[in-house]
Amino acid sequence: MDSNGLADPYVKLHLLPGASKANKLRTKTLKNTLNPIWNETLVYHGITGDDLQRRTLRLSVSDEDRFGHNEFIGETRVALKKLKHNQKKDFSVCLERVVPVKRTAVGGSARGMALYDDTVKEGTESEERGRVLVSLTYNSKRGELQVGVIRCAHLVAMDANGYSDPFVKILLQPDMGKKGKQKTQIKKKTLNPEFNEEFSFEVKHGDLAKKTLDISVWDYDRGSANDFIGGCQLGISAKGECLKHWYECLKNKDQRIERWHVLLNNQQPLSD
Repeated sequence: MDSNGLADPYVKLHLLPGASKANKLRTKTLKNTLNPIWNETLVYHGITGDDLQRRTLRLSVSDEDRFGHNEFIGETRVALKKLKHNQKKDFSVCLERVVPVKRTAVGGSARGMALYDDTVKEGTESEERGRVLVSLTYNSKRGELQVGVIRCAHLVAMDANGYSDPFVKILLQPDMGKKGKQKTQIKKKTLNPEFNEEFSFEVKHGDLAKKTLDISVWDYDRGSANDFIGGCQLGISAKGECLKHWYECLKNKDQRIERWHVLLNNQQPLSD
């Protein structure tokens, strides 16, 4: 609170677990008020049904200080499993003023210990580097596999400015040569890029069972090697959603099927 008895409040949103900058959003700051009304809508893209079951939204309110020493006011948390698809739900909750404590601390708040534990969990989840929304269609008339790169969400920041300059590479292999390679345009300074680009690969439907589709996201760096952000691999040898998406494409010719896929830092393609 300021010396005038008022505050300059703002709200920070943090999707837990997850340490990526894209997991964190914030409202604008309202000046000189103890009863702020924001009326803002902040959007997280790429939220799946699995996320609704396991993730939590942390909302914290702080008082902005023009010298950079922002004062924490309080926080609350909402489990996403309380939400339902396509249904708006209002919450009226009280803010708790908790301070994180370390494991070695004696006594202290149980909520503080829980907050510390969340931080530990975030640090161990280094594998997930974001998500990509992909569409697959096998066009039987043209004898083509059509791959749509729609958007990415929650990418990790690779540049010093806290952002990335992402683009996506598509590699259909083996035995496709240069015809099996495509890439999107570069999107500047964003962790949630929209591409809306589609690529076609001439391939027989019967051969798709022997093919692998590598999707990798990169951070463009002028004058130096591009940084690998994360990737995923679709094909018969894949697992989980990647296998399911590929199988549905093969089974349902001429149908466009969209799926979100997790980008992992150990899924860099062997060839580019």
